[in-house]
Amino acid sequence: MSVSVVVPCYRSAATLPALAARIHDVLPAHVTDFEIVLVVDGGDRETWTTAAGLDRGSRHVRALRLNRNYGQHNALLAGVRAARHDVVVTMDDDLQHRPEEIPALLGALTDDVDLVYGVAADEEHGVARSLASRLVKATLQRTMRVGKAHRLSAFRAFRTFLRTGFTQLHGSQVSLDVALSWCTTDIAAVTVRMDERAVGRSNYTVRMLIRHTLNMAFGYSTGPLRLVTYLGIGVGVLGLALLGRVLHLYFSGETTVAGFTTLASMVALFSAAQMIATGVLGEYIGRIHSRGLGLPTYVIRPGGAAGSEPSVPGQVSPQSASH
Repeated sequence: MSVSVVVPCYRSAATLPALAARIHDVLPAHVTDFEIVLVVDGGDRETWTTAAGLDRGSRHVRALRLNRNYGQHNALLAGVRAARHDVVVTMDDDLQHRPEEIPALLGALTDDVDLVYGVAADEEHGVARSLASRLVKATLQRTMRVGKAHRLSAFRAFRTFLRTGFTQLHGSQVSLDVALSWCTTDIAAVTVRMDERAVGRSNYTVRMLIRHTLNMAFGYSTGPLRLVTYLGIGVGVLGLALLGRVLHLYFSGETTVAGFTTLASMVALFSAAQMIATGVLGEYIGRIHSRGLGLPTYVIRPGGAAGSEPSVPGQVSPQSASH
């Protein structure tokens, strides 16, 4: 088995040397060959300098530099498309994901399993961050029908051929977990140890996680549209009930001239339903417009590969550029 370890890098110059050294120490005993693909996301010169130095110092390291900060999932997609080996392992750059746990992921990747997630034995984040993370997973599970979404993790191992299922994926909002769910249901999870973040603090705030959840809900699912439909049905039922009440009062002689409460309630309910529906439809129209503009998933800066030019299977369009 040969393995490509894809690491999206952002402000991680202090941790990359130790990460690369630990991967070099662990993998030779478990795989026939390996590479470490460091994808530097954005104009972080210090991180790029470190990644490029590691590339020059080892035949197992390849460094790619994206032209600007496109986000973690876009950087992951760039690395996955550049991977050269049979299996892809993705992990963070902050040393929370332990390289020593990679063999556990590979061991769970049996003949009948295509994708393995490494799940932390203990919560590694605060309460608010953990709740936001659960929100993301619940959205994947219920809205996008992603199997075993409660076990999702950025620490993954999957067979490289799965990327052929999302060669057409492009745009500024991507989700690797959703894309992988299109390709296989043969998913497993293993419990792994994770460490505290070695340097600095996470850039993935609660706000960013919530925004990522909304991006997935609107970008990959018709769930919000169904919600509008259900809302319309509910409001319609309520309107019929109010109509029945008004007719009952009229025929029983209890109706009054004012009728303000009923009228105001109906106007408020229908106005709210119209505003919500307009907002959701507007969100979809806006995303269609953005995709029509041809927003790139990522662009690799010319000269952004410190070593040999990457082979990037599946890059299909002017939506992205490689070298």
